[in-house]
Amino acid sequence: MFAPPLAAYTAVLLADTATPTWNAARDDLPFVFVSSASLAAAGLAMITTPVAEAGPARTLALLGVTGDLIATEVMHRRMDPVAAEPLHRGTPGRMLRGSEALAIAGGLGTLLGGRRSGVAVLSGLALLTASALTRFGVLEAGIQSAKDPRYTIEPQKRRLAARREASLTNDSNTTA
Repeated sequence: MFAPPLAAYTAVLLADTATPTWNAARDDLPFVFVSSASLAAAGLAMITTPVAEAGPARTLALLGVTGDLIATEVMHRRMDPVAAEPLHRGTPGRMLRGSEALAIAGGLGTLLGGRRSGVAVLSGLALLTASALTRFGVLEAGIQSAKDPRYTIEPQKRRLAARREASLTNDSNTTA
């Protein structure tokens, strides 16, 4: 009962900061973190539970992989392109690409061979690692975005130009 709110809590805390990449992902980051947490939970259960009893863990793994891939893609698409750059470049980009590959591999292993103990363990390890890479990748991307003023200034300029174009001026957000 408490697992989803606790899984989302870290994302909410990160997104409620002035760190450009985290703040730009504020609407979708909780969904990414909850689906990532389901990968970790399912992966651990698949490793530690006999395969005959791990049906619910396999179901959670498949739901988690689907949710993770969708939530991450939606997050990337809805973010300002400049604020999303740190998620695609350097160490964070490699971590997040690795996470996606491991989530897919773990999901396929679960779907195609999750009833065999060796495959279940490997799939579980892939899912656990994918979850960790997602979290650390997002963390590192936020840290990188905070070091470069470009990730704050360019999105602000774009938002200001859009408000001016929509004739929303002379308010607390814009000046004439």
